[in-house]
Amino acid sequence: MAFPSSPRVVKGGIVLVDPDTAKVRRVIALQYNPERLTRTLQARYSGEGGDKSEALRLRGPATETFRLEADIDAADQLEFPERNRAAVETGIAPQLAVLESLVNPTSEDLRANQRLAAQGTLEIAPMESALALFVWGANRIVPVQVTDFGVTEEAFDPGLNPIRATVSLGLRVLTVDDLPFDHKGGGLFMAYLQSREKLAGRAATFGFETLGIGGLP
Repeated sequence: MAFPSSPRVVKGGIVLVDPDTAKVRRVIALQYNPERLTRTLQARYSGEGGDKSEALRLRGPATETFRLEADIDAADQLEFPERNRAAVETGIAPQLAVLESLVNPTSEDLRANQRLAAQGTLEIAPMESALALFVWGANRIVPVQVTDFGVTEEAFDPGLNPIRATVSLGLRVLTVDDLPFDHKGGGLFMAYLQSREKLAGRAATFGFETLGIGGLP
């Protein structure tokens, strides 16, 4: 039972958006928030090829990646089987299938491409996925590409349906180098970058004496 004074715990997750209309297709909420979120930023300098005059010039936004592990468990649902028939019949397989859809084209898309190939179409465009937005609180909504997805199924019901698993997700932030400025994803990246700049402006500043020096030589 939640107490009235208890803070509302928001969940991290992924929102899938139609890349053409920006209409929300699906909201995927993680059952339990991961205890750890690993972020990596790799700078992109123009002088990486040896041109010393370009050593301090940035070619564009850093390549940023997220990595997280999330637990999914059907124990709470199985405690009340009459209210959770899906968990009784299939365990957590539906939740895993939704996450797998982040890295798979739909069967209908595959059939459509096969029909085009059978008709002799010379050039078939790659299948476009939904725009995925990684949401980690109201101040961190980032367009991402799912780079890898792994599942460790750890417990099963009598029918061998998974009832507990750990999911690992690798995400790469999509920037305005990947999406146009006027694209929904491009706009969200710019908003994310500006929010990081505002946070940096709130960080404490220090003088040389903090570093034990009187100034630069």
